[in-house]
Amino acid sequence: MIQDIFMPALSSTMTEGKIVSWAKSPGDKVQKGETILVVESDKADMDVESFHDGYLATVFVEAGEQAPVGSTIGFLAETEEEIETAKQQASKQEVPTTSSSSDPILGDTPAAPSSSPEPAKPSVAQSTSNQKKRSGRIVASPRARKLAKEKGIDLATLEGSGPHGRIVASDVEAAIGQPAAAPASTSTAESTPAPTATPEASPSATPSQTRAGETVPFTTLQSSVVRNMTATVQVPTFHVGYTITTDELDQLYKQIKSKGVTMTALLAKAVATTLQKHPIVNASYSEQGIQYHGSINIAVAVAMEDGGLITPVLRNAAEQDIYTLSRNWKDLVKRSRSKQLQPEEYSTGTFTISNLGMFGVDRFDAILPPGQGGILAIGASRPQVVATNDGMFGVRRQMSVTITCDHRIIYGAHAAAFLQDLAQLIETDPQSLTL
Repeated sequence: MIQDIFMPALSSTMTEGKIVSWAKSPGDKVQKGETILVVESDKADMDVESFHDGYLATVFVEAGEQAPVGSTIGFLAETEEEIETAKQQASKQEVPTTSSSSDPILGDTPAAPSSSPEPAKPSVAQSTSNQKKRSGRIVASPRARKLAKEKGIDLATLEGSGPHGRIVASDVEAAIGQPAAAPASTSTAESTPAPTATPEASPSATPSQTRAGETVPFTTLQSSVVRNMTATVQVPTFHVGYTITTDELDQLYKQIKSKGVTMTALLAKAVATTLQKHPIVNASYSEQGIQYHGSINIAVAVAMEDGGLITPVLRNAAEQDIYTLSRNWKDLVKRSRSKQLQPEEYSTGTFTISNLGMFGVDRFDAILPPGQGGILAIGASRPQVVATNDGMFGVRRQMSVTITCDHRIIYGAHAAAFLQDLAQLIETDPQSLTL
């Protein structure tokens, strides 16, 4: 029996996935539960395991390319004898990957397989012609399309050397007289990297490699951010600002920094402790009413090096001691940079903090994340001349914070009371954060 290998949905918001690498090549034996490929979901790289024993017969979607969730990306044959049959079926299968001209968020809808008879073993030229007849478009990898556009090459004039007549970058390079890339493996027409814990950043997202006037497609992570931010503009929000004196917090940080404590962990702990007194600020809106969460999970916004934004979550932050919290935070950041977070480690936040103070930003307004009631924007702590309680002038370190709230469940008085208690904790009793 021949089994379809589908693009899995690794999160509730995932509409398409990008294949980071295939762990197997066509013809390789696959055991049930064995990793067969690595897929980049919205915000992480996940191993995809096989549900059956068999042999990887053919691959439709190469490493580095995308396909809609639920589309067929390869065939798994039960026996070696069925591999050739699977290849024949593959010649009739429409390649489901998203082309560079498609919408970067939704992607292409895979066309239905052709019902017209095909030769058992079509040549490259025949396969290319048949693909055009079936779909009415040229089947080419995104890299090949981009290169052809840059060099002014008409893809209709080329014969593809990729799987089932697919035009790949080496075909375009050959047409313009450039040296072709190194020979591909039997599994893909272009080089397929082995699975790795730290995948390289997407070349298209590296600013130093982009050119003026070039349109760079969104990465999977950036597309996820676009969807989330678009959804949140429908929510009625308001902003409340507060100035907090940080002298005591800064002094505490100097004392325990050598023990591995980070300022991010201190701020997360302070916010979580304050949220214990204000459960409404930790709540979220639902169609049925106000959803109060049983735990306080602090999500912290982190900018990714290759573009996009991710929010690792410090779960049950109020219940953890500051040293454990700091260790957990360092681990989350390390794994988020290499896209190794599990979905529950970035999608379970109940309240978010975004700290641009480390970049010298004085104050800013943050956009409310989907499914949460509030987000706190934290500015830089700076020396300020202030009037003291004895009527004199003094220098104090102060930072501006601004909370963005969902006005459907949180009102101005709720936000003001939360910020007041947060300021009191940071200004008068930061030592309690170490208990």
